[in-house]
Amino acid sequence: MRVQLRTYQRLLLVIASVVLLSTPWLRVSGLSLLVAFVPLLLISTSYGDTRREWWRMAGWVALTMGVWCVATCWWIYYAAAVGIVAATIIQVLLFGGVFMIYHTFSHRSPRKLAYTTLVAGWLWAEHLYLHGEISFPWLVLGNGFATDTWAVQWYEYSGALGGSLWVLVTNILIFEWLLNRKNRALAVATPVAVVLPLVVSLVVGATFEEDEQAEKAVVTVVQPNFEPYTEKYTIPTAQQLNIMTSLMGRAPFDADYIVLPETVVGDSGDPIWEHKHLSSYSLSHFENYRAAFYPHSQLIVGAMTYHLYPDPAKASSTARHSGNLCYDRFNAAIALDRDSTLKVSHKSRLVVGVEKMPYMNLLKPLEKLIVDLGGTTGQLGTDKYRRTFLLRNPHHPYGLSVAAPICYESVYGDHFGAFTADGAQIMMVITNDGWWHDTPGYRQHFSYSRLRAIETRRWVCRAANTGISGFINPKGQVVKTLGWDKRGTLTQLVTPSSEVTFYAKAGDYLGRIGTYLFILSLLYFVSYRVRKRNHLVK
Repeated sequence: MRVQLRTYQRLLLVIASVVLLSTPWLRVSGLSLLVAFVPLLLISTSYGDTRREWWRMAGWVALTMGVWCVATCWWIYYAAAVGIVAATIIQVLLFGGVFMIYHTFSHRSPRKLAYTTLVAGWLWAEHLYLHGEISFPWLVLGNGFATDTWAVQWYEYSGALGGSLWVLVTNILIFEWLLNRKNRALAVATPVAVVLPLVVSLVVGATFEEDEQAEKAVVTVVQPNFEPYTEKYTIPTAQQLNIMTSLMGRAPFDADYIVLPETVVGDSGDPIWEHKHLSSYSLSHFENYRAAFYPHSQLIVGAMTYHLYPDPAKASSTARHSGNLCYDRFNAAIALDRDSTLKVSHKSRLVVGVEKMPYMNLLKPLEKLIVDLGGTTGQLGTDKYRRTFLLRNPHHPYGLSVAAPICYESVYGDHFGAFTADGAQIMMVITNDGWWHDTPGYRQHFSYSRLRAIETRRWVCRAANTGISGFINPKGQVVKTLGWDKRGTLTQLVTPSSEVTFYAKAGDYLGRIGTYLFILSLLYFVSYRVRKRNHLVK
């Protein structure tokens, strides 16, 4: 069915689609996503199969995808102007490309194949964005429900890609129903597709209960609130350490964990070498304070660390060379407790263009153009393993295991959940969201931790340098927060859990399934066109 539309009508439909796509990230409601693609699908039906019309449709799609990205992620500009440009280009090419494949298929193959390709292709694109070399999965459709956690309690089974699947299927059904209002099957299936996941979510959320028999843990998170562009480098190190230890002193004497944010120590003036970590003035300052006032606590500290390779032949591909030294630099989380051995977890999901260079061998000549944020230039090292921290004290003689994903890692549900599959009973997110100033960016980042709490059914304890620190329970409900531009601490009694959700075990399986179906759909389309050309099908 071809719908007749004028140019101004198409423009109004694009505006409607952009608004419906953007509102979830502007803290309105993710439910608008359930109809967000309907205007774009309607525009698609207004064009025929000519090359000229194809390019016109591509223009509307590019405009929609580009404005959606800019409207929701414009704040990247404060950290790196090139970042928002790159994110927009990739959003247009990757997701716009998937939609244009659907548009082509809808004119040259059965509509069922076109719809299957759209759904599978979008899931493939999100999976690629989550696991590819160039990765910025901020606008995964399922992330749009981060402020509507009551509606997606079933993420413990599907992860955020389950939300993406729900959005795509619902949009297609609503669109088809609008075109075929007399179709009884669609009249039933469409409201069921909208309402059933909400009902399931309410049931799952109502029936979930924490283990009341588990020994609780006392967690204190610290928000020092040092402005990252100026104060971090102008306030003397000793003064910063005194401020942070005075904040630590607000923790109760029986605190099991005291958590400090990302990269609070380890700058070039006081490097932390992992083979002699306590030779660092900053780290030994924290350790001495912990040992004196909180001997049974574990202190988790965000730091920049260095790993020395005595034998350069055994160095990693990300190793740096300075004179006779061969070493890796890491964005790390360090755990300090009465066990004197170094406990460190390295950030593995790195920010493209800031902490890593994608396709490093190909883009090596552009290395000098990498943006420098907080002294982090060039390729950082990564862990091949997800590391957890074990604490034993009088309250937990059998041990309590936690993990500390760093900043950007909390955007990746698959990576985040794998920590719990490896034994983490509580999740500590350490971050620094001050790069984006007082914009929607840090609020969006905080809300993603609500989804991670549901996916793993873990307490999430979040320590931010600037941004939002707080506690999120396993239902994704925010219990306590300390907001923007505030210095202080928060303490909460949290319940450890050893249960591993289906999603934490299976990871982004919907993305993998989508990838296989997308490939099969492309192959089937080729086969269909060949048979049609040979008059084997009508």
